[in-house]
Amino acid sequence: MSEKTIDEQVDLLMQGTEYGDEQLKQVMANELRERLKLAEREGRPLRVYCGFDPRTSDLHLGHTVPIRKMRQFQDLGHEVTFVIGRFTSLIGDPSDKDKVRAQIDLEEARLNAETYAEQAVKILDAKRTRFAYNDTWLSELTFQDVIEFGSMFTVQQFLARDTFRKRFDEGDAIFMHEFFYAIMQGYDAFHLKADVQIGGSDQLFNIITAARKLMESKGELPNIGIILGILPGTDGVVKMSKSLGNHIPLASTPEDMYGKVMSVPDSAMGAFMRLLTGWTPPEVAKIEADLESGKQHPRDVKMRIAKTITAIYLGEEQAEQAEAHFVRVFQEQQVPEDIPEFKLSAGITLLEVLVKSKLVKSKSEARRLIKQNGVRLDEEIMEDPQAELALDAPRVLRVGKRRFVRLLPPED
Repeated sequence: MSEKTIDEQVDLLMQGTEYGDEQLKQVMANELRERLKLAEREGRPLRVYCGFDPRTSDLHLGHTVPIRKMRQFQDLGHEVTFVIGRFTSLIGDPSDKDKVRAQIDLEEARLNAETYAEQAVKILDAKRTRFAYNDTWLSELTFQDVIEFGSMFTVQQFLARDTFRKRFDEGDAIFMHEFFYAIMQGYDAFHLKADVQIGGSDQLFNIITAARKLMESKGELPNIGIILGILPGTDGVVKMSKSLGNHIPLASTPEDMYGKVMSVPDSAMGAFMRLLTGWTPPEVAKIEADLESGKQHPRDVKMRIAKTITAIYLGEEQAEQAEAHFVRVFQEQQVPEDIPEFKLSAGITLLEVLVKSKLVKSKSEARRLIKQNGVRLDEEIMEDPQAELALDAPRVLRVGKRRFVRLLPPED
C-alpha cells in the first residue's frame, strides 16, 4: 500500500475534480477518506474502475484524463479495472449530446475495442491492470432485471438533465433506449463492486445518481464518484472531441502532439497541467503563482507542459526532438529538416499543387487559405490560386505554420 497518509491520498486523488457543487465535492472527499480507512482496516486495496465506449478505434488526450487518474490509484496501491464498454457503446452516452447518437452494432464495437488495451497501457501499469468487457455481464441480464432497475428511476429525473430538457423543450425526439445508458453504467459499478468510479463531469448523473442508487438498492456500499473536469480541445473552450476536430490523438507524431499543445490558448494551461501532466497540487499551485507574479513566462510554462505530455506518450527522446523542431520552425522561423517533396509538372497551378501534394484537403480550403494570406512560396505570399508554378530550383511551399512541402522543378 501507499506510504502517503490518507489525507495526502485524498488531496492527490481529488485534484482536477469538478462537481459543479462544492458541497457535493466535500461529501465525495469525505466518503473517499472513510473508504480508504475501511480498506486499510480490512487490509485490501480500493476497487476502482472507469469505462470507455469503443465508438471509435483511437483515443485522444481527452480520454487520457480519467486513465491518468486510474494510474494515480494504481501508484497508491489500489486495484484498477479498465472497462471497455462494448455493450454501452451500442447506445452511446447521451450525457453531453443535444441529439440522439447513431447506433453501432456489437461487431463494430468489438473491432474498435481491439486497440484500446494497447493504447491504455501507455499510461497504466499493464501488469496491474484488469481489462473487462461489459457485454460479458450486461448481455446476461433479463427483461425482468431491466424492469427492476427501471423502477428505481423516474422519467422526471432524466428530463431534469440539461441535454434531455433542451431536446424536450424544443420538441426533438428522445428515445427510450437513451434512458438505459445510465442504468447500464450503474450496473457496471454494481457488478464490479466498485469502491470508486472515475468519469468526466458529463458523467455526474450516471455515477452519482444512477450507480449509487442501484448499488445501494442491491445491498452494496455506493461507489464514490471521482468526477473530473473536462479537458478543452485545442480551441481552449469546447470539450476535446474527434468529431469537432479539436483533439490531439495519442497516435500523433511527436512534432504534431507538441505543436498542438503549444497552440492551446494560455487560458487552458491550468486544465492541461491538472489533468494531463501528473504534477502534484503544490507544483501546479507554484507554477500558477509564478505566472501570476510574472516570475515565469506563459510561453515557457506551455513549452514545459507540451514537452511533459509528449514525453509521457511518445518518450523523452522524441519529446526533446519535438521541442527542437518547434523552436527551429516556429520560434526561429526555419524550415523543418525532413519534409515531403513534390515534383512539379509543366503548367501546374498553385491550386493543383496544394491539393495534389495533400497540403490541403480540398480546393475550397486552398482558396480560403490563399485569400487569408496563409500560403507562402519560401517567404513570398501567394495570392493567385491559378498562378502557374514554373521553378528552376527547389523551393518550399508553406501552408499556415505547420504544413510544408519541398517543390522540385519538372524534369527536362
